Amino acid sequence: MVNPFDDDTAQFIVLVNEEQQYSLWPAASEVPGGWRTARPEGSRQECLDFVEATWLDMRPASLVNAMAAEGK
Repeated sequence: MVNPFDDDTAQFIVLVNEEQQYSLWPAASEVPGGWRTARPEGSRQECLDFVEATWLDMRPASLVNAMAAEGK
């Protein structure tokens, strides 16, 4: 049995949480609490490309905000 997260033939969505962290998620699976859809269903590669182009700062949003408040 293939891990659904590694299945290149499956359809995926991209999720994002309140910390602006992204995740690939099998389209056939329910979106977990605390996450929302950032990109609609597509191929695994399309979703990976979206994440690569979108998630440019890997720091959690709370850290970005704290550092901005400190003037760093």
